[in-house]
Amino acid sequence: MSGPLIKARGVALSFGRTPALQGADLAADAGEVLAVMGPSGSGKTTLLHCLAGILTPDSGEVHFAGRRVDTLGETERSALRRDRFGFVFQFGQLVPELTAEENVALPLLLAGTRRAAALKEAGAWFERLGLDGLERHRSGELSGGQAQRVALARGLVGRPEVLFADEPTGSLDSLTGEHVMDLLVGAARERGTTVIVVTHEPRVAAYADREVIVRDGKATPLTARAGS
Repeated sequence: MSGPLIKARGVALSFGRTPALQGADLAADAGEVLAVMGPSGSGKTTLLHCLAGILTPDSGEVHFAGRRVDTLGETERSALRRDRFGFVFQFGQLVPELTAEENVALPLLLAGTRRAAALKEAGAWFERLGLDGLERHRSGELSGGQAQRVALARGLVGRPEVLFADEPTGSLDSLTGEHVMDLLVGAARERGTTVIVVTHEPRVAAYADREVIVRDGKATPLTARAGS
């Protein structure tokens, strides 16, 4: 397709009388890694949730692959999140009752893949992400870095077209955070996945092709990095 893969245009959203977004614009191309930066409370996570179809804006438009997302019903938006989007959150948000392997397989299972095939596909990620031997561990038995790598595998296992990462290194030390970002960007590049990462950390934004700053509910693009 021509033009951006995903974009928001004039998106506004308030929570009660408190405005979170006030006419935000954002666009990302297929295969692009885009960092959305801004201080706490600026609206960057709200913008990500609007792009992902988790929240519906009060006004404005959200498009994905040439299709309006904000006018879809909840069932259609849920299918979009299940089949074409992936997610990585700050604290991993693994399901504690499931093993690490089952957590990774979860998107495939929800999409109807047979359990044996889903677990086989999930298991292939463990060696790649340095998690060998942890397949049967539960989230409480994993370190923060290990849990976040499991969450990363879960976000990518379904080969999403867009991966939304909300402060994916926020709960990690600097070295582990850099390792997770190396893995995230490397895996996404290999698959041509568009990555939209929300962060307030310049060291995380440095992995992106381009940065957008969100302040007071509006998004301002920065110049693309040299060589991108």
